[in-house]
Amino acid sequence: MMVIRPINRDDKQALLHLATKTGIGFTSLPNNEQRISDRIERMIATWEGSAPLHEQGYLFVLEDSVTKQVVGISGIEVAIGLTEAWYDFRVGTLVHASKELNVYTQMPTLFLSNDHTGNSELCTLFLDPDYRQGKNGHLLSKSRMLFMATFEDKFADKLIAEMRGVSDENGHSPFWESLGRHFFAIDFSEADYLTGIGQKAFIAELMPKHPFYVDFLTDEAKAVIAEVHENTLPARKILESEGMRYEGYIDIFDAGPTLEAYTKDLRIVRDHETRRVAVVDDAEEGVTPLLIGNQSYQHYRAIVANQPYTRDEILLTAEQADALNVTAGEVVRIAPLFAREKHHGLG
Repeated sequence: MMVIRPINRDDKQALLHLATKTGIGFTSLPNNEQRISDRIERMIATWEGSAPLHEQGYLFVLEDSVTKQVVGISGIEVAIGLTEAWYDFRVGTLVHASKELNVYTQMPTLFLSNDHTGNSELCTLFLDPDYRQGKNGHLLSKSRMLFMATFEDKFADKLIAEMRGVSDENGHSPFWESLGRHFFAIDFSEADYLTGIGQKAFIAELMPKHPFYVDFLTDEAKAVIAEVHENTLPARKILESEGMRYEGYIDIFDAGPTLEAYTKDLRIVRDHETRRVAVVDDAEEGVTPLLIGNQSYQHYRAIVANQPYTRDEILLTAEQADALNVTAGEVVRIAPLFAREKHHGLG
């Protein structure tokens, strides 16, 4: 059984192993032991209640309950940009008009922006390629939203998710080559690594503050604006199915889209329900794949299961109850795993 749980210090080597598989453009899980150790400590401090707001964040791992192997990771940052400026480009429009010349031109532009400062962020979603099957990706991504639904007061009203933009296996980013390289004079892979290990000051120091005209970029660069890396397309589709949308903001390095939504409008946050646990030896499979999570903050657990339920209770096997760290009579939160599912008032 695959189980979501909070990260702990013993997971460091598993994260370092996953970091070797992410590839260029995945900045939030750098292959850097000190950076990963520091982040784990920051997450633990958040769960223990000792982290200030600007340092608060959560990391969850996807673990095989039989082998105890960690095969995926996903995260939430509580409030971005409070100590280091959070940069992205806002895709806008400038109009050039002259009545005398009978000219009216709308020019797409890129404005350097800090508009998402203070928002919460879904981040660091990575699943081992060997486990990209079944419902593992959905569990890894959507369990964060069920956690937010359970502890809604700990997050901002608005939520974003930066999507990895287009680059090839050699670290070539068309957008970077057309724009970023002119100001930073380094390879995209190096800039990507520096941001991943927290050295972001150079962005503020070197990036000009004036708007750019999109038409001055190469055709190759223009074509990848707000497009995602091929490996990121499933993650984008999952988030969009839950109500997140591209609203005109892109990454300043690779032009990947930023998806956003009000936290309360996420399907899982809006439509989840609670049920009391009944532990049974066996039960017929239900018709709806469910995302099921306990209500323990520090010992959070979530699974996916096709379990039958009524308006009052849900039937769990002893193995499932153990995986969720719950006993008979306790309350769990449930939501259909997929937005199209509707059953017993859920969805």
